[in-house]
Amino acid sequence: MSLEEKLARVRLLMMDVDGVLTDRGLFYGPDGLALKRFDVRDGLGIVRLQQGGTQVALVTGDDTPITTARAARLGIRTVKQGVEDKAAAVAQLLEEFGVSPDEAAFVGDDETDLPAFEQVGLKIAVADAVDSLKAAADVLTKHPGGHGAVREVCDAILAARGPG
Repeated sequence: MSLEEKLARVRLLMMDVDGVLTDRGLFYGPDGLALKRFDVRDGLGIVRLQQGGTQVALVTGDDTPITTARAARLGIRTVKQGVEDKAAAVAQLLEEFGVSPDEAAFVGDDETDLPAFEQVGLKIAVADAVDSLKAAADVLTKHPGGHGAVREVCDAILAARGPG
């Protein structure tokens, strides 16, 4: 199956957060409040993808109200935080959404995403991912995490489906 055919089949796009939707940087204020930077274009890509009928879920080891707030803003209803076993979390989401592995994609950036890759038909690494994840990926984005990588993925899925 060609890459375009794999992209067109995606019904569930799952992704890590830190290093994928963010650039891995954390900003701390004097009171210890942490802040993360998200790319607005990534957000629009996610919204358009959902409007096109694709489910989107976040699967992250971190557990923070920042991720909850960003997901809510984008209309992402499925957010798995504090995940220690990404393979199990992804398998559960496949079952929950009634999606086969070849209808699912995962976007990651680090070794903790390798178990999630084992559960999906389309493995996507952001441009600045660690080498081990790049080696396991079917697709490597041109853009780094937090700087348009997710928009690139969303646009590619929508383009593979064609107009309409």
